[in-house]
Amino acid sequence: MAFKNDSLELKTQTGFLISSCFEQLQKKDRIALMPFLMAGDPSLKITAELLLRLQDCGVDMIELGVPYSDPLADGPVIQEAASRALKSGTTINGILEMLTALKGKLSIPIILFTYSNPLLNRGMDTFCATAADAGVSGLVVPDLPLEEAERLSVLALEKRIELVLLVAPTTPKERMTRISSRSKGFTYLVSVTGVTGERSVMEDRVGHLVKELKQLSSKPVAVGFGISGPKQVRQVREWGADGAIVGSALVKRIANSSPGREVDEAILFCRELLEEVN
Repeated sequence: MAFKNDSLELKTQTGFLISSCFEQLQKKDRIALMPFLMAGDPSLKITAELLLRLQDCGVDMIELGVPYSDPLADGPVIQEAASRALKSGTTINGILEMLTALKGKLSIPIILFTYSNPLLNRGMDTFCATAADAGVSGLVVPDLPLEEAERLSVLALEKRIELVLLVAPTTPKERMTRISSRSKGFTYLVSVTGVTGERSVMEDRVGHLVKELKQLSSKPVAVGFGISGPKQVRQVREWGADGAIVGSALVKRIANSSPGREVDEAILFCRELLEEVN
C-alpha cells in the first residue's frame, strides 16, 4: 500500500492535511475511514457535535456535504438529507461559520463535498479563500468538468486546499490517467455506475479499478458510493485501496435515530467500521 504524492508542489510544501494523513496511515499499515455527513442534517449544532465526536472516535477524515437543491450525483438518502438541511435553513455561509468556530478543535481533514453552481456563484478564488479561512482541507465537486477542475485546483492549492477528483467505472483509461494525475490528496474511486447509495455487494471490478489506478499513479485511492458496512470496508482494504468513504449508510443511521440520539448512533456505527481498517 506504499504511496507518495505525485505532485512536485505537494512534495516540496508542507501543511496539506489530506496528503499528510495518508502518509501517516501508511506508516500504521491501515486505511482511512472517511465518513460523509450532510451539514445541517438535522441541524448545524448537531453537525458540529458530530464532527468533534467522530474525530474523538478515531475517524481519519470527514467529507462534509453542502446541501444543494439539485444534487445530481446523490441517491435518495443523501438527497433527502440535503432537503432536510435546506428546510432547516442551512446555508454555505452557516456551514463555514460553524467550521470557523471549530478551528483549534478539529485536527483531522475536513473535505467539502459541493456542486459547481454555488462555487461559481461566489467565484472560485473567493470560495477557496473563505473555505481555507474556515479550516477546510479539501474539496470534491462532482459536476465540475475536468478542464474547469484543473483551473480550480490551482486556485485551491494556493489556499492550501486539495481538490479531489473522481473516477467512475465507466471512465475511459486515457481520461482516468489524466484525472488520477491531476487529483490532489487522493483519487476518489466511485464504486458504482450511478448515484450514491448503499449496496449489499460491491462488484469485483472495483478491485480491478483500484489496481489499475495504482498502476497509473502512486497517489492514494479511496473508494466511495456503495459502502454500507464493515464487510465492504474490509473488502476495500483487501483490494488494496487506501481509504473507504461511507455516506448513505451513515446518513440513514443518523436520520433514523431518535431525537437526541443522532450523535451516539453515528459513533456506534463508525466504531463498527473502524474495526476493519487495520
